[in-house]
Amino acid sequence: MRNLTRGALALTLPLVLPAALCAAPAQAAPPSAPPGAKEGWRLVADEPFNRHLDDRRAPWKPDGDGPSSPYNVDMYDNDGAYFDTVGGPAFRQQLAKMKTYRKSFAFGKRGWLTAELAARDADGDGRPDTPPTLTSRGGVAHLDEPAHQAGVVIRSTRDLPAEYRVEMTLRGLDFGGQRGGSWDYPDGRINGYSPDGCKTNFPWASGGDFARPECEWANVRTDSNGFYYMSIMDYRQVAPHNNVFVHAHRKVAMDGYNRYKYTGTGLLNCNPVTKQYEPYSAGTGNGVNALFMTDDRRYATMPGTEYLMQSECGFRKGGAIVSAVDMKPELLPEQPYTFAIERRDGAYTMEMSGVFAHVGRATFRYTRAFVQDGEPIWHYNQRPDEYDGRFDADWTWQGPGGTLTDRGTWPAGSAYPDRFMIGDPHMNFYEGSAKVDDIRLYVPD
Repeated sequence: MRNLTRGALALTLPLVLPAALCAAPAQAAPPSAPPGAKEGWRLVADEPFNRHLDDRRAPWKPDGDGPSSPYNVDMYDNDGAYFDTVGGPAFRQQLAKMKTYRKSFAFGKRGWLTAELAARDADGDGRPDTPPTLTSRGGVAHLDEPAHQAGVVIRSTRDLPAEYRVEMTLRGLDFGGQRGGSWDYPDGRINGYSPDGCKTNFPWASGGDFARPECEWANVRTDSNGFYYMSIMDYRQVAPHNNVFVHAHRKVAMDGYNRYKYTGTGLLNCNPVTKQYEPYSAGTGNGVNALFMTDDRRYATMPGTEYLMQSECGFRKGGAIVSAVDMKPELLPEQPYTFAIERRDGAYTMEMSGVFAHVGRATFRYTRAFVQDGEPIWHYNQRPDEYDGRFDADWTWQGPGGTLTDRGTWPAGSAYPDRFMIGDPHMNFYEGSAKVDDIRLYVPD
């Protein structure tokens, strides 16, 4: 048995449990106020994408993973011990068939934002295959990802403060979901994916036969597409990784999880008018999931944390993933959406505004205290003295490669930064394009 222990910081003080909060919407400032002003908040950073941005100015560099890589985090990395365990020797054989290339560059005033792009080189020519791009045109950032074996995100360069509001405006979205009432698009794409070639989750999974050919792995084209509108992550070098890694490092997230022609019971839509749950098939596959992560494991064979989901239909822990609202991408860019996350007064709040199915133009806000009704928000503590270790646990994995224990998943003395992320961080899922504008950071006034 291999035991790996996560790093921890110094001594902690007793935990103070804040009461549950019902947050009021962030009010717009008077008409005479500068753009982006909000009552009760002070704008400290703003990116309107009015200056030219082009990732071609930054070079692609090979990333060999391992301890020497700046992207090395834990056992769930692209070359992590978790995959050696669940995949056995076949995992290393498959991983050797590709190389990872990355590029990273800061932008915005005083470099407060960072772009992270990743892609694979499978043909061995020393260049990434079908890489993603990040550019700006017409005052809008364009995130383009023509192949799912890549990733592109915008993140905060530095740790977010103890209390903050971060928001972005979405002006374009083409990462799956129905278009014109169909999952199969007139241009031949399927749920936003190109029809060319096989598209699978190779070479990362939580089980199964790792030795099988790439095209026999799980078909992502007929599984899901998606996009992260805003997420708070618990580590510093936020960048694209495999989907297993991403699921282990989210604190709160608003994302799309667009399941192709899904008719099962694992997904639900909330109708905000009737306040009743509806089958996933009753929507258009353009839902927004508002997920507070908690310490329980959602999956038996992988490290994804359980979901706490609040919507106009009520509260649910675990079970079917609830889309709080259904967007209408066909209205973009004329009718943009705004997504925001706040951390204030011992709680996180997720906010989404725009024109949604059933209800029209509306703003929805959902707030949970760091610890509420005995349920913590995963890795909420930015400092050791905010947490006393009560939710610590060991996670054990077994597979052809033996037994592996992840010890101290949330120990006393630990601390986890807040870093926001927008885009697609999954290097084995999701494909498409999006237009992002007006990323703003506020602190309490």
